[in-house]
Amino acid sequence: MADNKRIYLFDSTLRDGAQTQGVDFGVPDKVAIAEALDRLGVDYVEGGWPGANPTDNAFFADPPALRNARLVAFGMTRRPGRSTGNDPGLASLVDAKADAVCMVGKAWDFHVDVALGISRDENLAMIGDSVAHLQACKAEVMFDAEHFFDGYKSDPAYALACLKVAHEAGARWLVLCDTNGGALPREVAEIVAAVAREIPGDRLGIHSHNDTENAAANALAAIDAGARQIQGTLNGLGERCGNANLVSLIPTLALKTDYETGVSAAQMAGLTGISRLLDERLNRAPTRNAPYVGDSAFAHKGGLHVSAVEKDPRTYEHIDPALVGNRRHIVISDQAGRSNMLARFRDLDIEVDLADDRLNTLIEQVKAREFEGYAYDGAEASFEILARRALGTVPNYFRLTRFRLMDDRRWNAKHELVTESEATVTLDVAGEAHMEVATGNGPVHALDTAIRKALLPVYPQLEDMRLADYKVRILTPQAGTSAITRVMIESADSTGRRWTTVGVSPNVIDASFNALYDGITWKLMQEGARVPGAAS
Repeated sequence: MADNKRIYLFDSTLRDGAQTQGVDFGVPDKVAIAEALDRLGVDYVEGGWPGANPTDNAFFADPPALRNARLVAFGMTRRPGRSTGNDPGLASLVDAKADAVCMVGKAWDFHVDVALGISRDENLAMIGDSVAHLQACKAEVMFDAEHFFDGYKSDPAYALACLKVAHEAGARWLVLCDTNGGALPREVAEIVAAVAREIPGDRLGIHSHNDTENAAANALAAIDAGARQIQGTLNGLGERCGNANLVSLIPTLALKTDYETGVSAAQMAGLTGISRLLDERLNRAPTRNAPYVGDSAFAHKGGLHVSAVEKDPRTYEHIDPALVGNRRHIVISDQAGRSNMLARFRDLDIEVDLADDRLNTLIEQVKAREFEGYAYDGAEASFEILARRALGTVPNYFRLTRFRLMDDRRWNAKHELVTESEATVTLDVAGEAHMEVATGNGPVHALDTAIRKALLPVYPQLEDMRLADYKVRILTPQAGTSAITRVMIESADSTGRRWTTVGVSPNVIDASFNALYDGITWKLMQEGARVPGAAS
């Protein structure tokens, strides 16, 4: 592949991504994510802003040893009225244990005039001085031109002057930042092409935000116009609406264009895994409809679609899911036919005779239960249990004899108003009664805790199981407090597995128990657990 087709990938998850509302990386998180990005094959991993907070200081004091990627420290150009040798921000960049630095500076005349309140010449001097100073200390320096597209539309000559002074001072990359995410692909293409006529494209990068849902499109437009570095984050993490999503851009570049990245085919097959690693670190459920890596990215629900995909995957799949570490997913629902059911059985390694009457019975059962409110397209673990039970292959690990729940709302000794739930359960395990009591933050938490407390002595495989998500939907709101409810529970364990189960009932606690029961049963099945006293 010609050098002019090589695209360099710059990941800013650990800084840009950390600005996402509700995201707070600890040092172990940053180390784990940086190492995963290094294994993926990106060219640059931005670790954070040394000097900005204790977490980033600790990270750069003892950074992970990266084999493929270059670790980057982020900062800003010197402050007005200070020399480069007397600027604490630049000093932090010099001291950071990172081979490369990326400095942000103003490229919009409006910001120079109003936000900084300095002359435009002084801003140019700040950029040039800072790049030259860091260039003498680090192997590689990059200049992130903040609000570049707004600046170019306001005063093209000045925005270009900001880039040129950084280029002349020795910056390896000049990154054009769409800071507020307001640019559209057409204007990005036009502006980057104009810049590339003044500065070589192999020195230009694109840093796009997703405020108009165009971050990835803008990155691709910039590449086609001549830029050769893309900055983005895992899963599009970032403040406001996020950044360009590298998880989508990497396979798009590799499989849809003739550009080349440093990510090999083998590394790209780990893309789904690294996407979910980030979600796990953030204690978030993965986005089901995420392109390439989501559970629904290659999901097929309609029977006609399934039949077509079975004959030739290209009819409804734009790539082979395995290329990005994902898989085809045949959804079971009230729209399912024999094609869906048979394809799903193959995924589950269930062997069934096509002439088996139980197959048609199961199809009708699924449709009847979905009419009642069950949703198996989002609760695969419950479907697997339903299917295996219809074929007589689900162990009877335990049976609920009874449960009782009590909520206690009171003032404690500190005069604080507290509400506590208590659950008492009696379970039958292979003919032996097990009773336990547990408290929780709510009735479902208390019930789950009591059930697993009773089962753990018999089934230690449940030790690492936890509830990851809990959703309730009212199916018949017109019925008021007697409405039928559907509960979806997502569970997870230490292996990274996540599975979803469903329960339906006019009683929300009963629906929750049904979903909990399926979740525990599925986990024990996956672990190969045996019922006490059962024949081997």
